[in-house]
Amino acid sequence: MHLTVIGATGMVGTRLVAEALHRGHHVTAASRHPTRYECPGARSLLVDTSSGEGLDAAVAETDALILSVRTSPGQEDRLAPDTARVLDAAARADVPVLVIGGAGPLRSPTDPSRRVADDKTYVPNDWRPLASASAAQLDACRAHTGARWTYLSPPAILQPGERTGTYRRGTTTLLTAQDGTSRISAEDLAVAALDEIEHPGVNQHITVAESLDPGLGASPHIVGE
Repeated sequence: MHLTVIGATGMVGTRLVAEALHRGHHVTAASRHPTRYECPGARSLLVDTSSGEGLDAAVAETDALILSVRTSPGQEDRLAPDTARVLDAAARADVPVLVIGGAGPLRSPTDPSRRVADDKTYVPNDWRPLASASAAQLDACRAHTGARWTYLSPPAILQPGERTGTYRRGTTTLLTAQDGTSRISAEDLAVAALDEIEHPGVNQHITVAESLDPGLGASPHIVGE
């Protein structure tokens, strides 16, 4: 399978590229600064989601597109229109898109009537602009006509860590552990993302979190709610 990762030089993007190559896929690593990250085996491509530069080349002759981008502080309002621009290009090429979004649009596990973006238990005040931007990003996906997309929300905490190959999968509600924490490593998020690409589910909005049983090691992933 030929996959294109937009945002390939970011914390999540580098793990997505590595996981895809590990599974034997052909990978195009697309970003605004492709020289910042050299990954043997991947083809580098200049893509700017703000201007649209390189988007048609990114979706040409690829089987699936993974969008994993973030905005700088103060520029959060660019995330939704940039995502819509990517969906436009994907729709023209009839290529499915997996959007690695944010936890903001998920439902709070303690109050399903509230979004995580509005729950200070999971989103401190200084994170709220990005959380709200991710909610707007999902709205942009839902409003788009013609594109085939899936939105993957990470848990509240997403950091570099260990690749265990396991995770729990949910839909529209934030997944938490018994102590109330909600986290996953960027490496295991990449595992979940590539699983979704290889074996697409029926839900357009999904989420994942770390496995509750660390003794599972590298066994297949766990399906949650």
